[in-house]
Amino acid sequence: MRLSELFTRTLRDAPADAELASHRLAMRAGLVRPVAAGIFALMPLGWRVMRRIEAILREEMDALGGQELRLPVVQPAEVWQASGRWETFGAVLQKFTTDAGRAYALGPTHEDVLAVLAAREIDSYKQLPQHVYQIQTKYRHEPRPRGGLLRLREFTMKDAYSLHADAADLNRFFEQMHAAYRRIFERVGLDVVPVEADSGAMGGSGSIEFLMPHDAGEDAFVTCEACGYVANLEVATFALDAPPDVALEPLTKIATPGCKTIEDVAAYVGVPTTQTLKAVFFVREHPHEADRFVFALIRGDLEVNEVKLINALGGGTLRPATDDEIRAVGAVPGYASPLGLGDDVTVVADRSVQAGANFVAGANEEGYHVSGLNIPRDLAPGFITDIAEAPDGARCPRCEAGKLRVQRAIELGHLFKLGTRYSEPVGMLFQGEDGALRPVVMGSYGIGLERLMAAVIERHHDEWGIIWPPSIAPFDVHLVMLGKDEAVSAQAVRLYDELRAAGFAVLLDDRAESPGVKFADADLIGVPLRVTVSQKALERGGVEVKWRGEAERSVVPPDAVAALLRERAPDRAAV
Repeated sequence: MRLSELFTRTLRDAPADAELASHRLAMRAGLVRPVAAGIFALMPLGWRVMRRIEAILREEMDALGGQELRLPVVQPAEVWQASGRWETFGAVLQKFTTDAGRAYALGPTHEDVLAVLAAREIDSYKQLPQHVYQIQTKYRHEPRPRGGLLRLREFTMKDAYSLHADAADLNRFFEQMHAAYRRIFERVGLDVVPVEADSGAMGGSGSIEFLMPHDAGEDAFVTCEACGYVANLEVATFALDAPPDVALEPLTKIATPGCKTIEDVAAYVGVPTTQTLKAVFFVREHPHEADRFVFALIRGDLEVNEVKLINALGGGTLRPATDDEIRAVGAVPGYASPLGLGDDVTVVADRSVQAGANFVAGANEEGYHVSGLNIPRDLAPGFITDIAEAPDGARCPRCEAGKLRVQRAIELGHLFKLGTRYSEPVGMLFQGEDGALRPVVMGSYGIGLERLMAAVIERHHDEWGIIWPPSIAPFDVHLVMLGKDEAVSAQAVRLYDELRAAGFAVLLDDRAESPGVKFADADLIGVPLRVTVSQKALERGGVEVKWRGEAERSVVPPDAVAALLRERAPDRAAV
């Protein structure tokens, strides 16, 4: 391709709202252009990167026996109603009704429609296992799209689905997919951390997600410095100390004027925050149940993890309770306690309340707390479970000796053991060897392509622009032609044609621009090898070559460029 004919132009400055490097550089290099909030057009350079990512994904999925298909983006309501997710998936499921009154949704994921289709196709154990995949558009009505390409409303996903006769076969294939994902991320130049994760709206018995550590990531995970324990913050646990062997004090009301925070109370009473109890209020909403007021009780030095809490409550969504709602159940904001509340309040206590004694907690009276609160002597919560977010520096739950470290990260892929979550509701059954009907066991495996492209840019860039790994660069060679000399022009065009004939993708900068502009754009776009054809280089017997991200320049014969590319960039996906 000739740069003079490229549909997109580069930008000297990034948009003011572009906070992440991947957003700034994708815009400046002309990879994408915004159309609406969370919706981007992939321009020619960006589309070429996406096609190379797709090629790697197809190679890895095909190697596992995958069959590519294409499922519809527009899906009738009955598909989602059959799986039970029409009401429970949440606001990100974009629903709409046609003029004829029929309800549809834009697919945010495709487990539901795949299950309905498979129920019609699979009826015997002889047809199992199966592995199908697609690279398809998804739409999620994200309330807050952010980070440029990292959290979009419309995006592309490689989603694969496996169908099995039993959990053992799913586990076998799950490990193969796990290895394939490791290869995919390695091939695009990313180091990732596989972690235990929450299955969320997908459901199932377990999941693994692949995270790239990044300070601006909206995900987080913990690792143990000693034993290697690793888990997403949504499921991570930690070791608690045994309860202290102390005499239980009597429950006593104490004045705490002006003390509304845990820190204020602890300082005023003269106890550590670990000897206080914190009240956190939510309203749990569920499409098939009445709203429930939830009183979360946790040790004062810890924070409630909302994912753990909603899972403990059986699903739905949480929102913070208002002060009026708190008062309506008999509690006092800032001085709240579950003591004396009615049966219409669901009290969920974190297990940390059992790892202490003589706690200080709210008294449900303005300006007062109680001391000497002990569980279960003074209070029997509705249930006690793990709803705490693992703090940095906590003891590892596995080895109990190492310290947990919390890291921010970007999620790049997710593997789910769905089990029979979708097959049972839609009647996806097969006849076993013994003639009995059983539900098909499913797995689901996803990677977002725009997010993956953004992650590569986040990891591979410098102050001048993108540094593409050769495997997914939009072009293999950025051929820069300097000057108007006919010999320079002839050599540049000849090399352009020869490299293309040898199977390389070449971007020829034939514009009437200064050398400074051309080199700046080459650095910005980030093609792995820059080859400069100039009168000065020709006089030295060749062309100048420079690898992006390296300072060294050298002059080589024109016919040596192809061999240089094959040596340094062997894993190039076809475009």
